[in-house]
Amino acid sequence: MSDLSPRAADILCRADVVAVEDSRVSAKLLRHAGSDRPMIVYHDHSDESVRARLIARMGDEAVALLSDAGTPLISDPGYKLVRDARAAGHAITTIPGPCAAIAALTLSALPTDRFLFMGFLPAKSKARGDTLAEVAAVRATLIFYESGPRLAASLSDMALALGDRDAAVCREISKNYEEVRTGPLTDLAAAYRDTPPKGEIVVVVGPPGEKEKASGEDADALLREALARLPVGKAASEVAKATGLDRRALYARALELKGQ
Repeated sequence: MSDLSPRAADILCRADVVAVEDSRVSAKLLRHAGSDRPMIVYHDHSDESVRARLIARMGDEAVALLSDAGTPLISDPGYKLVRDARAAGHAITTIPGPCAAIAALTLSALPTDRFLFMGFLPAKSKARGDTLAEVAAVRATLIFYESGPRLAASLSDMALALGDRDAAVCREISKNYEEVRTGPLTDLAAAYRDTPPKGEIVVVVGPPGEKEKASGEDADALLREALARLPVGKAASEVAKATGLDRRALYARALELKGQ
């Protein structure tokens, strides 16, 4: 609760109504902020009429949106409310605050210059592997949300699909039992296999390593195979794209091989 900013507490005290995921959870935060504002439950399973009523109230009332934890709209259905409010011409502002994805990234000691937030992976292993395969080549740190019971299986699937990259498991960020465990994905999967952790979990996975440049022998083998199918120029281009080697050098070598 101490992460709540004074500005956020002020908004919660002055809003006419607060849209919340779970009134039992949010009631504690409102009491902490000194707010007695009425709440309306709004979440993924709410009927569209609830959203429509909130939009209607924005005509002459201030509506605040509060998530159970962290920044609203991050892995949260609130974006639909913001989308419809903007379409209706209502003024919208945000109160910057805690976000588990960004907090975990700063704790992970992994590269922060480029990152991709993936939210929750699918529950089934096959679907999880398919999703991971889509981002395996992305040269950025990857951020996932995960649950304790699925953590070990997800870490194992990440190792299979992404390679045994360096990673961090960040749990219960900013709470009493905050824990950050780092290491290769396979080591982390083994560590949690028999003892699924509790609480809210973020997994941060480092970007792929640099590709090793092909050797001269590898390049020759690829060129010979390509020359069996393609003209010299196209063969050189194909091998250059596959290996990262200089196309002009490959073109000259392809001419040599062609003449042998």
